[in-house]
Amino acid sequence: MRIADWPQTERPRERLLAHGAGTLSDAELLAILLRTGTRGRSALDIARSLINEFGGLRGLLESDAETLCRTPGLGPAKYAQVHAALELARRHLRESLTRGKPLTSPQATREYLRAALRDRPHEVFCALMLDTRHRVIAFDELFTGTIDSAHVHPRVVVEKALARRAAALIVAHNHPSGVAEPSQADLAITRRLRDALGLVDIRLLDHFIVGDCEVVSLAERGLV
Repeated sequence: MRIADWPQTERPRERLLAHGAGTLSDAELLAILLRTGTRGRSALDIARSLINEFGGLRGLLESDAETLCRTPGLGPAKYAQVHAALELARRHLRESLTRGKPLTSPQATREYLRAALRDRPHEVFCALMLDTRHRVIAFDELFTGTIDSAHVHPRVVVEKALARRAAALIVAHNHPSGVAEPSQADLAITRRLRDALGLVDIRLLDHFIVGDCEVVSLAERGLV
């Protein structure tokens, strides 16, 4: 049966409008993005099948276009719709860190860093450049490493911060292993960055490590 033939109180789109997106399951939200099904299968049937096949939303959204477009009921147009929605979500998070806005919410910072770094296959080392009032100047990806480590050079970080006229920095990197626990190398580079930046009167406010399910703040642990 087509979703259009269901009672209005059971249709995902109508339920979202009446009760909010938070009341819908992952499959129902995905079905709204897919919009249409195929002969004998509703959009919700396809959404449920996709989530099961890929082991959840994350597995689905991380899959490449070629893999997804081989799945019955999900061609290039639907792939584009789903990934457009994903990119909108990323940009929504990024707006909390836009140039000129004070950085007042540690949770917003965590959410953005998780969205930006969690699913990278290699380590990426980034810096949030801030002015004297902790307003965002820029978000820069500074180093990309292998799957095991990124080679971070304090001199390059200092030069970039000076070029941006930053008064303070928050740095972050991901652990592709999924484990956010800081390594001895992470602690060592944090100390080196803090000391190098301090020589030119730039404060290192925090170093976040992004794992699979957690974003660890070294400042909260007293390690910055």
